[in-house]
Amino acid sequence: MSPHVKPTKVPQERDFTGGMLQCHPCAFIGSTGEKSLDDKIRQLADQVCDNRDADLLAEMLINAVRTSRGSVTDGDFRTMNRVLKELRVADEVFAPYRSYRKVSIYGSARTNPDEEEYKAAVDFASKMRDAGFMTITGAGPGIMAAGNEGAGRDDSFGLNINLPFEAVPNAYISGDPKLIGFDYFFTRKLSFVKEGDAVVAFPGGFGTMDEIFETLTLIQTGKVSIYPLVLIDAPGGTYWKFWQQFVDEHLMRLNLISRTDFSLFKVTDDVDEAVEEISRFYSNFHSYRYVGDKLVIRLIKPPSEDLLRKLKNEFSDVLKSGSFTATEPLPAEEDEPELSHLPRIVFRHGRKDFGRLRELIDVLNE
Repeated sequence: MSPHVKPTKVPQERDFTGGMLQCHPCAFIGSTGEKSLDDKIRQLADQVCDNRDADLLAEMLINAVRTSRGSVTDGDFRTMNRVLKELRVADEVFAPYRSYRKVSIYGSARTNPDEEEYKAAVDFASKMRDAGFMTITGAGPGIMAAGNEGAGRDDSFGLNINLPFEAVPNAYISGDPKLIGFDYFFTRKLSFVKEGDAVVAFPGGFGTMDEIFETLTLIQTGKVSIYPLVLIDAPGGTYWKFWQQFVDEHLMRLNLISRTDFSLFKVTDDVDEAVEEISRFYSNFHSYRYVGDKLVIRLIKPPSEDLLRKLKNEFSDVLKSGSFTATEPLPAEEDEPELSHLPRIVFRHGRKDFGRLRELIDVLNE
């Protein structure tokens, strides 16, 4: 059956790095050490791909050959192959849903259905579905099952990790073609980050802490594009409130993080507030992309002169040089013609203090 959620009218940007990972023309793609084999690989790549991707495929094939002939152990060779296979399979599953917004839900596998946190997760996933977001969970029991239950099978994805325990997919996603199995946590986490347009976490253990701190680290360092991160307690709950207290009293007090890093996440015990936080983030902001040292922010509505003046007055600290300019698509964006009609703001970004960049996006959504 088709999802209840509908695809967005404007296609989604799916470069989760926001163009931070530059793809330079492959003037030199390496060598296997045998010219005749290099030529065969080049010919095969040209037959399989168009001109733009042929260089990348040739480079991947050469890397694979060199790995097979190198000093790696059999175990490492199998690991590399499995990693590539898991990423490929995940991409194939998500490919038909590229233009659907999605929210990734983290939380404990040990939460029982009669607990308030479970009920809150069901309520949240259901309301996010009504707001136009599909749900991605880890496919297990507890909060993961609650997310799939609330969203419903047709609007759910499950990223199951193969473990000697807690590895059986929950009944709400089991057997669904949108269920993906992973051997490695890091490939699974990459899929969560790459495919989600927002992350929500309910109370959980070591795994939830790992996922939340990695998400914060990736956003804080600019390795992934900024998106909403909301930490939800059950009504009246204190799990995330005490977590935030720890961050404030131990990390902030010791100057191990910046005050603006607190803009990268939101703590709440109100499901409706969490839904509004995520929905509002995409009310005008669409996506952004780096082109050299320029940051191109794509919007739904053209920026007014008053908005540009406000950015200049309040966010000059995010500028590397120059100012904020409304512009047409830059030449480097011609590979995304489906986004060419969107209005843009361009400025030279210092690529630091991404909490301030999040605050700027919030102003764009006012």
